[in-house]
Amino acid sequence: MSRGRAPWQLKWVTLVLVWGSSFLLMMVALRGFTPWQIVAARILLAALTLLGLLALTRGRLPRDRRVWGHLAVCGFFLGALPFTCFVWAETRIPSALAGMGNATTAIATVIAMAVLLSVPVTRRKAMGIVVGFVGVTLIAHPWDLLGRPDPLGVTAAVVGGAAYGVGWSYNRRFLAGADLGGLSQPAAVILTAVPQILPVGVIAWASNRASQPWPWTPMPGVSGPDLLRAVLALTALGVVNTGLAYMWNFDVVREAGPLVSASMTYLIPAVAVVLGVVVLNERLAAIQLVGFVLVLGAAYLVNRPAAHLSAAAGTRK
Repeated sequence: MSRGRAPWQLKWVTLVLVWGSSFLLMMVALRGFTPWQIVAARILLAALTLLGLLALTRGRLPRDRRVWGHLAVCGFFLGALPFTCFVWAETRIPSALAGMGNATTAIATVIAMAVLLSVPVTRRKAMGIVVGFVGVTLIAHPWDLLGRPDPLGVTAAVVGGAAYGVGWSYNRRFLAGADLGGLSQPAAVILTAVPQILPVGVIAWASNRASQPWPWTPMPGVSGPDLLRAVLALTALGVVNTGLAYMWNFDVVREAGPLVSASMTYLIPAVAVVLGVVVLNERLAAIQLVGFVLVLGAAYLVNRPAAHLSAAAGTRK
């Protein structure tokens, strides 16, 4: 590790706290802006942040057209799709519940790696997938017609979490040898998400011009402290929780490997749940907490390395 750089362990802890707080920030931002405004602003602010840092460090973006095609796929699964799913989910379910959906990333990663990388699904991983499905079912408890959470909101959160698993697996399959280091790949991934989300955002705004004359106009009736909090939350979500966070995450993957990076899956949803309950006074049913524990247990089962691999890793210095 070069001098003057933060150790990957510090970045790992920071990412857990930053990404876990994203669900709180989205809920606060929704009090002043529409979901499409939040997604578009988040991606734009992240792209500007990373491109600015890339220029300061004299880095460069990839030049291969084939690489940019793969980057666009990563930009969809690691940016446009999950950002949209999570913020839209929070219009229908609490932020704590949306954060639980992030725990499905590890389970989706196993399935995606089996398809894209031909990584075998062991008996333990298969058991983890089944346990995860049971956990998600308990979180949604669809048999309770009166007390269940909104099924579309839960589905959107699960899809958002699964998108990350697909995106990182795709990145490993097609872009492992194309990473230029530094800020090149995270900046390029977020940059490709900009043209994917802006047209949809413009269409959503055009259909609502009567109440919001400009794309950046807050929702009607929002002003004063509420608007200020929404603006600050949206700014932090784009600059810190997306722009800087993607830079740190690529650093962790490069320095510690994808397995260590995936281990964040256990704690990010926990941070989201704690913040939702403590800060936003959200309430979760006991059955949802049981389901959450099962999903986290499933994430551990599918990501825990085999014993012989752990022993081999321990002998390398």
